[in-house]
Amino acid sequence: MARSTRIGLAGDVMLGRQVDARQRSRPLDAVWGDVLPRLRSLDGLLINLECCLSERGRPWTRTYRPFHFRATPDRALPALRSAGVDCCSLANNHTLDYGEPALLDTLDALDGAGIARSGAGRTVAEAREPARFSVDGLDVAVVSFTDNTPEYAATPDSPGTAHVRFDPASSGSRRVVDDALSAARARDPDLLVASLHWGPNMVTEPPPAFRTFGRRLVDRGVDVVHGHSAHVFQGVEVRDGKPILYDAGDFVDDYVVDPDLRNDLSFLFEVAVDGDGAPTDLRLSPVEIRDCAVHEATPAAARWCRDRMRELSAPFGTSFEREEGGLRIVLDD
Repeated sequence: MARSTRIGLAGDVMLGRQVDARQRSRPLDAVWGDVLPRLRSLDGLLINLECCLSERGRPWTRTYRPFHFRATPDRALPALRSAGVDCCSLANNHTLDYGEPALLDTLDALDGAGIARSGAGRTVAEAREPARFSVDGLDVAVVSFTDNTPEYAATPDSPGTAHVRFDPASSGSRRVVDDALSAARARDPDLLVASLHWGPNMVTEPPPAFRTFGRRLVDRGVDVVHGHSAHVFQGVEVRDGKPILYDAGDFVDDYVVDPDLRNDLSFLFEVAVDGDGAPTDLRLSPVEIRDCAVHEATPAAARWCRDRMRELSAPFGTSFEREEGGLRIVLDD
């Protein structure tokens, strides 16, 4: 049997504020805790980078923004490289937290490090352009969009994010996303991922519009939907053998933890892909944020994650197998 290629997907990775401060006094790969060997064992890794990489700029004040996230490139880039990050989605509500200079630095930093990116750019055309990377002979394309913070949207003449409304009734948004998918498919990738920063914080279920939009993406050739934004993980749906991760939750940050919603707990999602580019299974490994780093979840935390994921995924008819401390979905039955 041919070896599968394993692509990891993580939710929000925020390397600024207290995470950046902790990186001054520890090895730069310590931000990945004891999850680092698992990350390094993957063939590819896609994350949502929830901060800019720069030492320039000033906090955004054109509209009210309670939080501003910026990481020092000399600390953040080695950390990303140490985990084997291949691609960053930048379509989120923190990309312009320190203005255009910091966003431009972020683009240059990732380009210089050889890390693919999508979802933000110097112009709206660049922001909507698919990212591409190749791992283990598998060509991957990633399109990224957000409905957060419309004031951060790129224009034909200014940097920003790839902003759309995730409303199936919005013909303009459908057209923008369909054009990006067409551009991604033009080079005939083996795997097509849609990475979406959608919806408000601390919401445990996707609204009907997101469900319709996610299913529509699969119907138009997307192999994996990689959702994020809520800071808590949401359920997983499987449509025609393709996983829709409505929200991957948080992976690394310094955020205050809600004792009920447990935004410090989530999963590392691993999609196995066969030689034809078809996803064959999805593995969910529970993780826990402590001391501004990600760690394998404790047994009690892992149990909470498994139970919660089963509960949230039940409305989609999704069933899981237990595998080690985590969960598994067979996709190619």
